[in-house]
Amino acid sequence: MEFYGILGEKLGHSLSPRIHKIIFQAMEVEGAYKLFEIPKGNLEKFIDALKLLKIKGASVTIPYKEEIIKYLDEISPEAQRIGAVNTISLEDNKLYGYNTDYYGFGYMLKVHNVKIQDSIAVILGNGGATKAAVCYLLDNGAKNVYIVSRTPEINKGINHEKVQLISYEQLKEIQGDMIINTTPVGMFPNEDATPVNDTIINNFQTVVDIVYNPSETKFLLKGKELGKKVVGGLSMLIGQGVKAQEIWQKNSIDDQVIKDIYEILNREFS
Repeated sequence: MEFYGILGEKLGHSLSPRIHKIIFQAMEVEGAYKLFEIPKGNLEKFIDALKLLKIKGASVTIPYKEEIIKYLDEISPEAQRIGAVNTISLEDNKLYGYNTDYYGFGYMLKVHNVKIQDSIAVILGNGGATKAAVCYLLDNGAKNVYIVSRTPEINKGINHEKVQLISYEQLKEIQGDMIINTTPVGMFPNEDATPVNDTIINNFQTVVDIVYNPSETKFLLKGKELGKKVVGGLSMLIGQGVKAQEIWQKNSIDDQVIKDIYEILNREFS
């Protein structure tokens, strides 16, 4: 039996155990994936326990994606650029860090046929997921990326000629191809909230929300009412989980497995 899990401070809402259970079944891996709720200040103890118990791999979520880096032996190129790790792998008693949010974000756009080349994209929020999204958009030919923050004067390390930090007031003047919510606004249990109003949404052709619970947020519902293409965050969650398993198992996972997971979870959320 191989042991895995997800590291975070509060994990009651996590879908990760369900996703990884389906992947284990599809890959015929005898594995268990648990919730590791670790209070702040105990991260070093968790790292010691992970090695002692030979936990083969762990996902990492809020608030440890950046703090975990100092405890790792090596991190991947995309994790270095993003400055955050959401997947760790234990090999020969050494810990390796990766950022599979990058790949999950890309899978989400790819599976919904969202064109990135020469696009103008707006990202709401300035957290760890924002950095993964920005890197993927730039790597795939985005023309301009605007990061909308309530504190645009605070640059969190994204320095690129095609990237500009703006305020929500400045956002009113921007029109583009896609608007992407990377904030938790609209997430369960606050489903009635939306990060921006209809007027802002109407300035874009595609509305993307990385929130996956609920599967169709109010932000997406407003986009749909306005005739926009809408993309929910469930496929990103699944895509990053599948990439983590490919790292842990050192094997590729068929696209059909991803589609099957999506259909199962989408039914459960509907």
